[in-house]
Amino acid sequence: MSAPTPAPCSPEDVRRVACIGAGVIGGGWVAHFLARGYDVTAWDPATDAEDKLRRLVGAAWPALEQMGLADGASQDRLTVTATLAEAVADAQFVQESAPEKLELKRSLLAELDAATPPGVVIASSTSGYPMTDMQPPHDAAATPQRLVVGHPFNPPYLIPLVEVVGGERTDAAAVEWSSRFYDVAGKSVITMDRELPGFIANRLQEALWREALHMVAEGEASVADIDASITEGPGLRWAFMGPCLTFALAGGEGGMAHMLDHFGPSLKSPWTRLEAPELDGALRDAMVDGCAEAAGDRTYADLVAERDQGVIDVLRATGRLGGDRR
Repeated sequence: MSAPTPAPCSPEDVRRVACIGAGVIGGGWVAHFLARGYDVTAWDPATDAEDKLRRLVGAAWPALEQMGLADGASQDRLTVTATLAEAVADAQFVQESAPEKLELKRSLLAELDAATPPGVVIASSTSGYPMTDMQPPHDAAATPQRLVVGHPFNPPYLIPLVEVVGGERTDAAAVEWSSRFYDVAGKSVITMDRELPGFIANRLQEALWREALHMVAEGEASVADIDASITEGPGLRWAFMGPCLTFALAGGEGGMAHMLDHFGPSLKSPWTRLEAPELDGALRDAMVDGCAEAAGDRTYADLVAERDQGVIDVLRATGRLGGDRR
């Protein structure tokens, strides 16, 4: 591997971010970076991408105003370019959010590596692929060491978490730089020590999701029961305390040690089924119908607004409604 090219500026000095891919995740990143006071250039190959992107940003802006905009934050600081090369020409950081197709990711990252100024870190929003799998072949990317994963949660303009990890050919300095940049940009950062398919949070929520599918498939619980079991139960604790510390408190003054000694044998009980069930037509219909029943007369826009307000309220109630950390 060739020697890493020094980053052209410090994370604190970044002023222009390029977002490649302007769908739900990419558009959410655009809204977040604009709210944090950055100039943003965006590119997406879809012919109607700009209209959709500006609508997404406009819809997100009221929530972002509630959270507190950075000095100079404005939707007018968004430029949508005609080509990928134009989008990254002056970028000081690049966030790629293309669809989850491995070959597409590889070819796009190679194209970004060729077009982006030397030393500028390129981060992928992939929700599951390790960067080692996405890094283009040696003959397709001159500087794969600047490619990292910056995995957000939807919507990126509201959910603070971003998981950062490099691949086998990623330079440690690029991972460190990226983690610091996301922190400066107002995100809550987990810098992973090693690659893990699905990363951390997705693997945890996937386990819960698979068990939910099993219960619906077996007629053991309804969609409404499953959702209520979280929103009215452990979800209220998880908003401010993770499952490990929550379980530690279950051990009383003895903490996690007592909890494990007391409840450890229950791990052998048949409480969960971690293999995914067959997603057949019946299970699919049950999930779709259950969610439609739960939504009632609320439209998609109504549900998005309700979700956004709920996240804001939880963040405010738990003292985590962060302002600009730059």
